[in-house]
Amino acid sequence: MTDKEKAIAYWKENVKYLVGLLVVWFIVSYGAGILFKDELNTIRLEGFKLGFWFAQQGSIYTFVILIFIYVRLMNKLDKKYGFDE
Repeated sequence: MTDKEKAIAYWKENVKYLVGLLVVWFIVSYGAGILFKDELNTIRLEGFKLGFWFAQQGSIYTFVILIFIYVRLMNKLDKKYGFDE
């Protein structure tokens, strides 16, 4: 596999990871915070309605967790294609 082919395969896999993680973030932030808030508001989390919690804090926590997941995935991807340091 040439360097150019490795770079193209690396980028395609990277974009696949990005799209997947962004879909998860969209579902949590937009879906749980806006679309499904009425159903989620029937559940309480430490005194707050769950829909409100997702809109205010849950999407931020999810974003931070997704950053750590992305770092881990990219470290594995770098090693797979030989781009690690």
